[in-house]
Amino acid sequence: MIGAIILGIVAGFLGRALMPGRDPMGFFATILLGLAGALVGFFIFTELLGIGDDKMFDLGGLIGAIIGVMILLGLYRAFLARRGGPATR
Repeated sequence: MIGAIILGIVAGFLGRALMPGRDPMGFFATILLGLAGALVGFFIFTELLGIGDDKMFDLGGLIGAIIGVMILLGLYRAFLARRGGPATR
């Protein structure tokens, strides 16, 4: 459980840092984004593409989690833009 939280923190912050633009998210929202991104990345790589180990954490899991965070962040920004929310430039 602690490892998943640490993965969420690292993946959330790295994913947000790699995506240009501003996001009005706090620390806990970043952790949740990281955890959700880790699940998305895990599903994409292990289930759909058959890449990586589905039994234990490895560095590839972190990369998949960061990619998952970036996907979710892109979807979040698209949702805000469609709703007429704040610009995230």
